[in-house]
Amino acid sequence: MTTPQHKIGSGFGARSTTDDVLSGIDLSGSTAIVTGGYSGLGLETTRALAAAGARVIVPARRPAAAQKAIEDIGNVETDDLDLSDLASVRGFAERFLASGREVDIVINSAGIMACPETRVGPGWEAQFATNHLGHYALINHLWPAIVRGGARVVAVSSGAHGMGVRWDDLHFERGYDRWEAYGQAKAANVLFAVQLDALGRDAGVRAFAVHPGSILTPLQRHLAKAEMVDAGWIDENGAPADPTFKRPGQGAATQVWAATSPQLVDMGGVYCEDCDVAEPAGDGTEGGVHSHATDPEQAARLWALSAELTGVDAFAAAL
Repeated sequence: MTTPQHKIGSGFGARSTTDDVLSGIDLSGSTAIVTGGYSGLGLETTRALAAAGARVIVPARRPAAAQKAIEDIGNVETDDLDLSDLASVRGFAERFLASGREVDIVINSAGIMACPETRVGPGWEAQFATNHLGHYALINHLWPAIVRGGARVVAVSSGAHGMGVRWDDLHFERGYDRWEAYGQAKAANVLFAVQLDALGRDAGVRAFAVHPGSILTPLQRHLAKAEMVDAGWIDENGAPADPTFKRPGQGAATQVWAATSPQLVDMGGVYCEDCDVAEPAGDGTEGGVHSHATDPEQAARLWALSAELTGVDAFAAAL
């Protein structure tokens, strides 16, 4: 079976920055929504898109903190959004739709990683609920504005997607493993992009999943210092110790590239890394995308399950 998962020769790479990938691109008049756009890679993404001319909306669980983080960036606004609370997701989407605006870019950058066992909503595992289900509901609620803008939707995933989805125990009711739960959520992000692209492409909406690379950001807030030292990520003084780690501006570059690059016109449903489309993962090789994460049958299965869990599906009437 052929796959679109092959490098396109973008001319960029692991050390490319947001400035590099946005060179010559004018986003004036466009509207972008960046979840988590006030911290870590999300903040770098907000800065880059705004500098290129986009109006950026940053929905945040901590709007006061978000406002402080973006106060020196022009053309940015904040709003309330807690991705672990479906009523909050719906509320944000309703406010945005009531404004009458269309949206050109949505980057699902918010997320949590390797947190202690936490239950949200009706007992859902928090990483799956926040990283996947909240974003799933957000895109479906925003669908009218997304269609009007012919938007690109970017789901920020991770190399941890290789762990796959535990279909028989999505919410880790038989014992919690924080890293397996994270990997499942990141696999769900890729599958979400695959199915959204399949459903939305005829309406002019394309979706991508991206792996930003390894970067030290507040995403590691649930990890002990000793754990990161043992992993070789930082030294005893807390300084970066792994030379393969990217700086935040490099880490944000792939999601910005996927959201804006003219090289991706007429493409979608692919997983990207290092500012290019990724190759299929191979035995004993670094990087790439695992076949289970781009399997259209698993993508459709996850979409149907997500619709059942959240009670929202923008495409239900069309099926």
